[in-house]
Amino acid sequence: MEKYDIIIIGAGPGGLTAGIYAGRQGTRNLIIDRDLAGGLGREVPEMENYPGFDNVSGLELIEKMKAQAIRNCDLHEMEEVTEIIKSDDDEYHFTVKTAKDEYKTKTVILATGSSHRHLNAKGEEEFKGKGVSYCATCDGFFFQGRDIVMVGGGNSALQEALYLNNLGANVTLIHRRDEFRAQKHLQDQIKEAGISTILNAIVEEIKGEMLVESVVLKDTKTGELSEHPTSGVFISVGYIPHTELAKQLGVELDESGHIIIDTDQKTNVDYVYAIGDVCVGLKQWVVACGEGAVAATSAYHDLS
Repeated sequence: MEKYDIIIIGAGPGGLTAGIYAGRQGTRNLIIDRDLAGGLGREVPEMENYPGFDNVSGLELIEKMKAQAIRNCDLHEMEEVTEIIKSDDDEYHFTVKTAKDEYKTKTVILATGSSHRHLNAKGEEEFKGKGVSYCATCDGFFFQGRDIVMVGGGNSALQEALYLNNLGANVTLIHRRDEFRAQKHLQDQIKEAGISTILNAIVEEIKGEMLVESVVLKDTKTGELSEHPTSGVFISVGYIPHTELAKQLGVELDESGHIIIDTDQKTNVDYVYAIGDVCVGLKQWVVACGEGAVAATSAYHDLS
């Protein structure tokens, strides 16, 4: 059974940064991800607020970070962690079990991220992959020159609406409130691009035959229903943190289901740290990277 000083579960921006910092400290480290490195970060069409880059896609940045990480630690992609067993009888406090192998480690950094929140609207599951999408960069190309809707009001929703508009899609933004939550500069760009908006509306139903043909909207103020024709429904309404492994270990969560950490990224369980979207705090790429650096450094000091 392979033994490590630090195992990082999740290879998103935070996990990769933790691996870079851990490796430079001289510890033996492993990053494990159930998918390809990058997670939801691979879906970001473009960022204008990541330091050092005027404009960069998530995929481009992930590839650079991944190359740097594997010079400093082991990386196992497409290997899902199924269980973590804690023991106080050994300096290797944890046994990490995956679908492929088992590993011993002295410390664990949870960088398990999150997944797209669904609308739970009628027809959403039925038309997934048939006009319903949660990833503009994955599926936007197929909707060039077509009418689509983007559902959401945060930074991600507006960023993806702009991306889809630049691809040549005719985008309408739908948001359940009377104003967007996104940063002002993104709202300004939406106006400059001439992207249509429908506020105070929720998607009640997604309709069509073989593919999406329309959405039924409900006015949140009047309750009135209306039907809006569309070829695609892109959804960006938040994320659900992946805390299954944290719960196994007895890690404390807040009311929203996110992991509670202190300023050193420590959880309430000794030698367990958490970073990124799975934690309480601002959901930003640069924040996850900073937390990864802090967690790796905290683990190193605790080992010392």
